[in-house]
Amino acid sequence: MKTLHPKSAPAPFDHLVLMMRDQLMERAPHFEQDGYRLTELSVHNLGSINRLIPLDTTYIELLGWPAGKPPARKEIAEQPLGLDALVFKTENAQATFERLREEGFEVNPVLRLERPLIFQGKQHLAQFDTVRFSAQPVAGLRMYFCQHLTPEFVWNEDAIRHDNGAKSLDHIVIEASDAQAVAAQLGKVANAEAKAQDDGTYVIALRNMQLVVRPAVGVTAAKISQAFLRHADDELREFNPHVSAASSRQE
Repeated sequence: MKTLHPKSAPAPFDHLVLMMRDQLMERAPHFEQDGYRLTELSVHNLGSINRLIPLDTTYIELLGWPAGKPPARKEIAEQPLGLDALVFKTENAQATFERLREEGFEVNPVLRLERPLIFQGKQHLAQFDTVRFSAQPVAGLRMYFCQHLTPEFVWNEDAIRHDNGAKSLDHIVIEASDAQAVAAQLGKVANAEAKAQDDGTYVIALRNMQLVVRPAVGVTAAKISQAFLRHADDELREFNPHVSAASSRQE
């Protein structure tokens, strides 16, 4: 069994990235038609753009870059359309950087990310400190850590009220040819235990949701396959990323 790092409990989950490439403005209305309330368009200091679907303690980020322009961020330039990245929450980005480095992961120094936004009629600057990997721990999965310096601009009463009743991110399904190895590595990253289930899957319980790693035949690299949301009626419903299998392979 994995020994948890003594300095911290399992990491909470922060957000799931849905890659929209240069089609964010074109595709965002699909989610509004599904009953989600999206935040207004924001532009990061690194050149990317996003809109969010805030939930109770997490959110789904629609991420991309302006249509007709080249991608400004190298790490997303080649990412296909669809469910793209796992982002864990940290309350101390520097401490997380040091923990990951001590455990042998290749990590970059803490990076500040900013984006201007309008909140309650006034201009503000949302700020985040991120810890990104120079070599991703699991082939096929993009992941990093995020410390919110201005969380009030993401989670507020109005933002998390969705017409379809969506409340929380319950679990994310990851497919991998070697589910045990992928689950163990994800558990190490999140400082959480990967527990084997009778059906061959592995469950990693974070503080506010679960990652489920499912064995899959013919998968060359691990991939995020599904996300499930808990709604106001306590029912679980699969999140629709509005990306077909064919379009998810395009660059």
